[in-house]
Amino acid sequence: MRIAVTIFLTDETITPTRLARELEQRGFAGLYLPEHTHIPVERTTPYPAGGDLPREYGRTLDPFVALGQAAAVTERLGLGTGITLVAQHDPIDLAKQIATVDHLSGGRLTLGLGYGWNVEEAADHGVEWRTRRDLVRDRMALMRALWSEEPTAYEGQFGSVRASLAYPKPVQKPRGPVVGPRTLVGGAAGPKLFAHIAEYADGWLPIGGRGLSEALPALREAWADAGRDPAALQVVPYAVQPSAGKLAYYAELGIEEAVVQLPPAGEGEVLALLDQYGEFVG
Repeated sequence: MRIAVTIFLTDETITPTRLARELEQRGFAGLYLPEHTHIPVERTTPYPAGGDLPREYGRTLDPFVALGQAAAVTERLGLGTGITLVAQHDPIDLAKQIATVDHLSGGRLTLGLGYGWNVEEAADHGVEWRTRRDLVRDRMALMRALWSEEPTAYEGQFGSVRASLAYPKPVQKPRGPVVGPRTLVGGAAGPKLFAHIAEYADGWLPIGGRGLSEALPALREAWADAGRDPAALQVVPYAVQPSAGKLAYYAELGIEEAVVQLPPAGEGEVLALLDQYGEFVG
């Protein structure tokens, strides 16, 4: 099983370049970074994990800038977002950012995307909460038009783009309905999520990795109903606390990659934990 990591990189943690070099040297499969543009101080949305919102949420580095740094000092390490809050971006600008990182890294980017949990953060971006999933679907379709080999126009519910010259293109070629880099959708199991995954993604990024044995049959059914190749579905448990038993359980389910959580800490603490996680690599 491939073992990747995720971490809230901030202005107070280990740097992207130092971490990326260490991960590649130690044989880890990838580095996934989360995103929050800002955290409004006057916030009524509760932290999903309960309690006070951890400090790092308001200090995260821009994931694409940080991944660009990581790409520049590595050759094999996978690079991913976990997750990109697509609703909070202009899709034309975002398509350019994604394609540029993927191009410069030689096709190593995974776009992990999701819908968010912080109502106030999204509202500052003009996002209407009840329609955010449809907004993400629409923006993904617009970006696919820009990533297409031939100039392709798109007219959607929330936005449009003329047929355009838009380079660079993502490295990976279209596969089924999916255009762009490897694309995984995060979110809680449910019919709407699984329908969207089958429509425009390569698979699911289940946060925490719980409840997979119950959810996977429904995801596979939605995938098959969309006419997708069963062998192409990718499920990548995300932000998990690893153990030999848990990883063996994932392997029994046919999962080939897991993303383990690192603390938002300095170099010493992070590298010490990488030493411990090294037993799972390879």
